[in-house]
Amino acid sequence: MYAVTVWIRIKAERLAEFLPLMMTNAALSLGQEPGCHRFDVCTDSDRSDEIFLYELYTNRAAFEAHLASDHFKAFDEAVSDMIASKHLQTFDQVPT
Repeated sequence: MYAVTVWIRIKAERLAEFLPLMMTNAALSLGQEPGCHRFDVCTDSDRSDEIFLYELYTNRAAFEAHLASDHFKAFDEAVSDMIASKHLQTFDQVPT
């Protein structure tokens, strides 16, 4: 498995607009991408402008396919000016 974590800080005035787009992107990723196994969208009630994503893919190629998908490209374009900052990390599962 290939894990992806993303911390996103949203411009406060754009949060209500961002969340539905994020949830649609997550649902489409899970529904249309066979290599996407998990896509959690998390928030913190104390820091409402912060979004944490936890995604699991079969491998790096599946994540790259996600980034190349039409629905992700449309999402990325739609939200680019809503994001104040973003930090992405990727992790390979340690073999057992």
